[in-house]
Amino acid sequence: MNSRSCICVSAMKPCRRFLISFTSSSLFGFSPPNSGKFINSSKLHCTKIDSRSIRSGIHCRRIVLDRDGFCDSDSISWGGGGSRVLRARGSRGRGRGVLVIPRVASDFRNHSTSSLDSHVNDKSFQSMFVKPLVFKDVEKTERIPKKESVNGGGKDANFGNVGVRKETERGLSQTEVEKEAWKLLRGAVVNYCGFPVGTVAANDPGDTQTLNYDQVFIRDFVPSAYAFMLDGEGEIVRNFLLHTLQLQSWEKTVDCHSPGPGLMPASFKVKSGPLEGNDGSFEEFLDPDFGGSAIGRVSPVDSGLWWIILLRAYGKLTGDYTLQERIDVQTGIKLILKLCLADGFDMFPTLLVTDGSCMIDRRMGIHGHPLEIQALFYSALRCAREMLIVNDGTKNLVAAVNNRLSALSFHIREYYWVDIKKINEIYRYNTEEYSADATNKFNIYPDQIPTWLVDWIPDKGGYFIGNLQPAHMDFRFFTLGNLWTVISSLGNQEQNEGVMTLIEEKWDDLVANMPLKICFPALEKDEWRIITGSDPKNTPWSYHNGGSWPTLLWQFTLACIKMGKLELAKKAVAVAEKRLKEDEWPEYYDTKSGRFVGKQSRLYQTWTIAGFLAAKKLIEQPEKASLLFWEEDYQLLETCVCGLSKSSGRKNKCSRFTPPRS
Repeated sequence: MNSRSCICVSAMKPCRRFLISFTSSSLFGFSPPNSGKFINSSKLHCTKIDSRSIRSGIHCRRIVLDRDGFCDSDSISWGGGGSRVLRARGSRGRGRGVLVIPRVASDFRNHSTSSLDSHVNDKSFQSMFVKPLVFKDVEKTERIPKKESVNGGGKDANFGNVGVRKETERGLSQTEVEKEAWKLLRGAVVNYCGFPVGTVAANDPGDTQTLNYDQVFIRDFVPSAYAFMLDGEGEIVRNFLLHTLQLQSWEKTVDCHSPGPGLMPASFKVKSGPLEGNDGSFEEFLDPDFGGSAIGRVSPVDSGLWWIILLRAYGKLTGDYTLQERIDVQTGIKLILKLCLADGFDMFPTLLVTDGSCMIDRRMGIHGHPLEIQALFYSALRCAREMLIVNDGTKNLVAAVNNRLSALSFHIREYYWVDIKKINEIYRYNTEEYSADATNKFNIYPDQIPTWLVDWIPDKGGYFIGNLQPAHMDFRFFTLGNLWTVISSLGNQEQNEGVMTLIEEKWDDLVANMPLKICFPALEKDEWRIITGSDPKNTPWSYHNGGSWPTLLWQFTLACIKMGKLELAKKAVAVAEKRLKEDEWPEYYDTKSGRFVGKQSRLYQTWTIAGFLAAKKLIEQPEKASLLFWEEDYQLLETCVCGLSKSSGRKNKCSRFTPPRS
């Protein structure tokens, strides 16, 4: 027999987090304590066993778990220790593996993570959550799904036939550009232990220096996930969410400092190496990067936010809400929220971050409170509020989420929004005001208004500025942040319409020959030298400094559908479709109008391919877009924090209640 079985077990110090499971298996797993040669105290192993060495081709193993293998995330000690890798042992053959992990009692989803505190010392805890597992005789046909074989993890992994539609269905509706894009996207899939877990950042066959483009990035995988789910393929997304969740709990140390336990990795890579003492065997492992290897060593603030957003989208598009109800997933959500909602010195509800902590991952003057992070933060909070199981253990966290949502939306709507009227108001600001009723609350000097903005801002429409700090407004237009204020309803109806109107009015600046500008305008001359540090990659109108990024297409399409501008999305997709295949799917384009392929742009960039496909799918199925965006939350309006402290005599004007202009 050529079949193989695969056992994944995990041991974490000082306690074990719940283990990953796969959709192809009916077993949901938890991490057992050290109990044999297949368990290592610092690694998660997936051991493939050649069934030829097992009599009758039947593999039987008994795993018994005790209460000590479980603890609530709040009681986890996050002390020092090196980074960990997720490992899978296996034969060098190409046979498929099947995940075999402990079974969870059917009622475990009724218990949130907070219930662990009350049960961890209870003798009935083990019987409530975990059943000791005995693998009985399993036939080959039951153990291995009838699918074509999937190659091992790596850059050239093949997606096989997972969730592929009938060829007749595809051929009738797809253009040649789409057909090539789907082929390339599936060719970029990475497999771990025989299962798809993500897509590499780029798959350029002519690239001699891959750097970290052969890794699976959380933010880069999001458009791939949306494309797959909109095409009816959810397994890869489920696997991705669970594997990255497992990586979240590992100890992270950079220069003797360990960040918060809720931090998600920026990326991970599937690696393999020979297994000591076993001829012909190898071990496959996941090697995460939490920013320790990134340029500038910046931790990825947006990774956890994207993870939560993708988790909600998975439930909405696949109908599988059991994933977000799992105890380990609920714990992961709580850890991310606790990291984001931690008390600090800041007086504002916005997240304070350093430069390079999001899609713009190099020095570009976005340190402080960049719009992109705030829009994703708001979106993640709305997602989390939907998914969190509310009980006595989580009610305080839910209340904190509601309070932050209310404060954050007021802050962004009131202080980040600019249109011709607001800019004229800033132009007439008085400075050095010392009063609770000051108009110029951030002491913005009118001379900060850039000369380009005076002529650029249209009479109709407006946008949210890129950043706001004391005595500083970054008036650049950042596309991703503005699109997500629309998608998440961080802006009010009038502001959301204004953003889309501005993009229409300034089409030649923001779209031109390739959608869409990552920001506008570019930093040039002294500004470029001072703000970027003379970054040779972020020269004017290149890369993050005014480059055009096709991956933004899917987010633009989602915003267009929400605001009733489907034709505008079709127009942008048509512009991209004319060039992407011919130009070999580059990462970004250069020049003010996006005419040239970026001078350092990787070709066959996966999120370029996926962004195009996700946009096409959303246009084909606009009804599904409604599952992915948010309307105004009237419950937040009713509990607006602006109505607090009436006794202080302060009167706050809340922009939420601004009636739309006729």
